[in-house]
Amino acid sequence: MNKTLGIRHIALKVENFTQCLDFYHRVLKMDIDWQPDDENVYLTNGRDNLALHYDSKLEKTSQCRLDHFGILLPKKEDVDEWHQYISKENVKIFKGLHDHRDGSRSFYCEDPDGNIVQLIWHPKISLC
Repeated sequence: MNKTLGIRHIALKVENFTQCLDFYHRVLKMDIDWQPDDENVYLTNGRDNLALHYDSKLEKTSQCRLDHFGILLPKKEDVDEWHQYISKENVKIFKGLHDHRDGSRSFYCEDPDGNIVQLIWHPKISLC
């Protein structure tokens, strides 16, 4: 049996659909792959797929089971450039720039619904 190809699709329920769509499309530069209606959209960066599904009854309970998800960056210096850009876009920084014990570098920010997104360069997988 072959190994899996990794986590290439994440689906998020969001209450602030329009703001979240703007964040992932305009701010994080993801392309709209398919938007079947005004309450669902599928975005891509060319390799991964992120689905946003509007949920008006979403309960705000400290992210339920999702702690955060990461978006890989190709080069270590990209982390600092993205941090500067995100800060200028008035996106809430959850945790600032940090070099991790495994050699990776990242920071965490929040989307308009409070989901935590890690922008990360990881030496073992960013090169893949």
